[in-house]
Amino acid sequence: MGRLGSLAALAVLILSAACAGSSPAASPGPALHLGVDLPLTGAEARGAVPALDGVRFFVQTHPTLDGFTVSLNTADDALGGVPNPNRGAANVRRFLDDPDLVAMIGPFDAAVARLEIPIANGAGLAMVSPATSNPCLTRNVFTPALLNPARIEIGCKAAGLPSAADLRPAHTNNFFRLTTTDDLQGAAAADYAFGKLHVLRVAVISDHEAYGQGLAYAFAARFTSVGGSIVGRFDLAPKNWDATTFLSSAKAAGAQAVYYGGDTRPGGCEIRAEMRPLFPAGEATPFLGGDGIAEDPACVAAAGANSSGIFASVPFVNADSRPGAVSTIHDFKQTFGSTMAYGPYTLLAYDATAVLYAALDRAIHGAGGRLPSRADVTREVAQTSGLAGATGPLGFDAAGDTTNRTVSIFEAVGANPRARWKLVDSVDYSARLPY
Repeated sequence: MGRLGSLAALAVLILSAACAGSSPAASPGPALHLGVDLPLTGAEARGAVPALDGVRFFVQTHPTLDGFTVSLNTADDALGGVPNPNRGAANVRRFLDDPDLVAMIGPFDAAVARLEIPIANGAGLAMVSPATSNPCLTRNVFTPALLNPARIEIGCKAAGLPSAADLRPAHTNNFFRLTTTDDLQGAAAADYAFGKLHVLRVAVISDHEAYGQGLAYAFAARFTSVGGSIVGRFDLAPKNWDATTFLSSAKAAGAQAVYYGGDTRPGGCEIRAEMRPLFPAGEATPFLGGDGIAEDPACVAAAGANSSGIFASVPFVNADSRPGAVSTIHDFKQTFGSTMAYGPYTLLAYDATAVLYAALDRAIHGAGGRLPSRADVTREVAQTSGLAGATGPLGFDAAGDTTNRTVSIFEAVGANPRARWKLVDSVDYSARLPY
């Protein structure tokens, strides 16, 4: 019974970081290290550095755990460029060389995760990611049958990706994440378009990549299942990003909105600019997409004068909308003294650290107060369920996916690329999946 009291106390700490820190400094205890692998420089640093700050904030306000002094072993998998899978793999190998390192937070990118998971899996090292959403990192199905317009399940290998089973040589799971999967992004955008924007007919475009096509499949299947119609489907050619001919035919077919599966690469949000001569501008003709365009200044810039009316999903809970996170956000900003230190992934990374602390607490007690094995920590992470977090109840299903399956919908607020996007809705599939 005493363990329940210990976990309850830890849950209070997770939601009240400011309560730590005023007691006299104690002698350092034995070391306990957590690895952090994120793209801290380069293209994704805008999101990853605030995520690291979330991890740092939790550790700063909880510097010890069960007599151990906690510190971070931080690695950059981008080094000024894009996230690099080989560099991420090397970072994990370096983590494994540290005998005091018992778990890690990261990565940010699915391609990096695909190389890191097998290495960590063979060593029993738990990974908790605050950002990755590719379905094939945790399961063998890329698109469930009910989220494919053809009503046929698409396996990961058919989509050109290794399956979850391929990534786990030890045949156990060591990878967990606090973001939900991309197929739920497409479904959530469809529910929002039909139920809140009252759109009945949509044209669908994808960038011809697995990520974009998966979003497009899920959107189209869900949109038709709730009563809407898809009036055209188009894949951008790899070397020809012009969609004007398709947009003209979609207009003639009665399209009231356009859904785009893909990222902001050249040709992505330029579609929004190409719509302007053909469709009513702004919110009169919504342009919807996924986290590949969400809150991206380059997307707003590419859309130009037609930047209003852009909506994008992100596969996680928006912490700013949660009353229970207000004090944690306040204390974080007071500590770091800069709004630039806070970003969309800050509290997800904070909660990823909270998950590891709770699992470590159980594992340390199970080891009689000694440093637990990596495998023991992984087993405890897998048992996480209903842990109170800043972004909501934290837990994982058997595959390692979050049980808090919430997708947030944001809207660009104007022509200023640097303006923060506005949260307009959230779609929660925690109780029931759309397939």
